[in-house]
Amino acid sequence: MSSSTALSARGGKLARLVVGLCWLAVLFDGLDMFIYGSVLPHLLETRTFGITPDEAGDLGSYATFGMLVGALAAGTIADRIGRKQLMIACVTLFSLASGICAVSGSLTVFGLGRTLAGVGLGGLLPTAISMVSDYARGGRIAITIGLLMTAHHAGGILSAYVAKWLVDPFGWRSAFWVCVLPLLFVPVLLKLLPESLSFLVAKGRTEEAEALAGRYEVELPPVAAKKTAADRWNALLGLFRGGEWLQTLLYWLASFGGLLLVYGVATWLPTLMRTGGYELANALTFVVVFNLGGIVGMLVAGRAADRFGAPRIAAVWFALTAAGVYLLSVHMPMGVTTLVVFLTGVFLNSAQTMIYATVSIRSTPDSRATAVGWTSGMGRFGAVFGPWLGGQLLAAGNGDWGFTAFALAGVSSMVFIGVAALRSARQPQAGHDRENLLAAH
Repeated sequence: MSSSTALSARGGKLARLVVGLCWLAVLFDGLDMFIYGSVLPHLLETRTFGITPDEAGDLGSYATFGMLVGALAAGTIADRIGRKQLMIACVTLFSLASGICAVSGSLTVFGLGRTLAGVGLGGLLPTAISMVSDYARGGRIAITIGLLMTAHHAGGILSAYVAKWLVDPFGWRSAFWVCVLPLLFVPVLLKLLPESLSFLVAKGRTEEAEALAGRYEVELPPVAAKKTAADRWNALLGLFRGGEWLQTLLYWLASFGGLLLVYGVATWLPTLMRTGGYELANALTFVVVFNLGGIVGMLVAGRAADRFGAPRIAAVWFALTAAGVYLLSVHMPMGVTTLVVFLTGVFLNSAQTMIYATVSIRSTPDSRATAVGWTSGMGRFGAVFGPWLGGQLLAAGNGDWGFTAFALAGVSSMVFIGVAALRSARQPQAGHDRENLLAAH
C-alpha cells in the first residue's frame, strides 16, 4: 500500500468515527425533539395534568423557544469550551431534561423540562454539523452533512415506535424515560470523540492538534482570520444597505413561514390525524412515513437544486408542500393518505434548506455566513409560533383548520422566496458552502 493510500485510509477512519458518533448524537436529538408530538394525542385524550389543546401548543413552543436560545448561544459557547465539550453538554442537558418531564407532577415542571431540552437540542445540531465538516474528507462535506441530517428524521421515526410500543402498556412517562438513555452515550463521546481540529488550532493548542492529526495522519486546517465585533456588525448592516433591506426582509419572512410549517406539523401531525378520524396507531405510523419522506427529501433536494437552481426549487418545494399539507385535511383512503404524508415529508423537510441555499447563492462571499445565519435566526421565531398556532386552533374547536393554516404558511413562503429570487439581479456564486446551509436548519 502506498503512503498516500495509507494516509487516505487513516483519514477515512477518523471521518467515519466522527460522523458515526455525531450521527448517533443527532439521532437522540431527533428522538427527543419528536417524542412530544408522538405522545401528545395520549396526553390530550387522558387529560394528563388537565392539559388543554392551547396549553399543549404552548408546551410545544417552549421547546422550540429553547432551541432558539440554544442555537444562538452554541457558536459563542463552542468558541470558549470546544465543540466536543459542547456536544457532550447538550446531550447531557436534553437527556436530564427528559428526566424532568418523566418525573414531573405538574404542567409547569413538564414545561420547564421541555424548555431545557430545547436548549440542548438547539445547541447540538449546529455543533455536530461543524464537527463533521471539520473531519469530512475532501470534496465530501455536503454529502456527509446530508447523511448526518438523516439522523434527525431517523430519531423522529424512533419516537413514533417508542410511543406505539410503550405508551399504552406503561404510560406516557416511559417514553420520556427512554429519552434519558442517551446519558449512557456521554461516556462514549468522552472517550472516543476527538476535539475539533479547527478549535484546537484557533485556540493555539497546536501540540494537541498536531498529536491528533499525526495519530490519524490528517492535515491540520489553516488558521482562520478572526472577525471583530465591528466586522460582524458591518456584515449585518450590509444586508440592509443599497435597497437590500427588502430582499433581506423577504428572505426572513420566507424562513419564518418555512420553520412555522416544519415545527408546527412536527408537533401536531399525530394529533391532527387523530382528530381527522384516524386510529392512534395509524396516526403514529404517519409520523414514521413522514420522517422517511424527510430522509429522502434531504438526499434529493440538493441534487435538484444543483440541476434546476435553488430559488426555483425552493418555490416549487413550498408549493408542493402546501398542496400536500392541505390534502391531509381531507379524509382519504389509508393508502392514499400514507402516500400524501410521505410526499409531504419529502418536500416539507427540505424546503427550508432551499431557502438557505437561495440566500447563500444570492449573497456575496463576505456576507454569506451573516445572511444565512440571520435568515435562520428570524425563521426560528416561526418555529416557536407554529406549535402555539396549532394549539390555539384546536382549543377553539377549529382543528380541521390546522392543516389549512400550515398550508397557507407554505404558500406564503413560496411567494416570499419567489419574489425575492425574481428581484435579485445577482448571479449565483460558485462553490457556496452547503454545510452552512444545513447548519442553519
